Amino acid sequence: MTQALASGYRRVLCCAEIDEARELAKTEGPAKLAGERRLESIPGFDFGNSPREVAARPEVETLILSTTNGTRLLVAAAERFDHVYVGSLLNLDAVAAAARAHDEDVAVLCAGVLGELALDDAYCAGRIAEALGGDRTDSASAAIRLAGTFADARAGLGTSRSAWNLRNHGLEADIEWCAQENLLDIAPRYAGAVGPAASVEK
Repeated sequence: MTQALASGYRRVLCCAEIDEARELAKTEGPAKLAGERRLESIPGFDFGNSPREVAARPEVETLILSTTNGTRLLVAAAERFDHVYVGSLLNLDAVAAAARAHDEDVAVLCAGVLGELALDDAYCAGRIAEALGGDRTDSASAAIRLAGTFADARAGLGTSRSAWNLRNHGLEADIEWCAQENLLDIAPRYAGAVGPAASVEK
């Protein structure tokens, strides 16, 4: 999401379900479809879920995205919280600054993998929690401590089961890409609902 918006898309419509994404493409176009299910490309979609695929300047303003875990979390978070941002190592400082600006408690949510903890998510959550500063819950402190056990971001992401899966699908370059820190100075935010989708914009 962050890479797509930094590359020039005006919005990313996040859908929990594949059929919802396909229907939105008919009404919210021109748009590109991106997503995956268990790292497999979705038939008929323009892109998978690799940030490298959306790094080129787009020809349209809207990207419609549906993934196994991340877009489902975003849709659910948009129903519960007043402010929702999309964070990663790529925009670490920007998303921490945006969240701090509200001067309210912040929850760092992880998408996980099929309902289970994902090491790469926990590493990134720890880095974000550390950048936020302030008082911390035990879970935030645990994530920060976990992140501190790795020499660098590449190790933090690269030793996870998610990284193992990416390597097995020929997507190892995504690990290197996502391990870059503060490459993008934007904090994508939930901007409202578009049908069943959560619209994320700069």
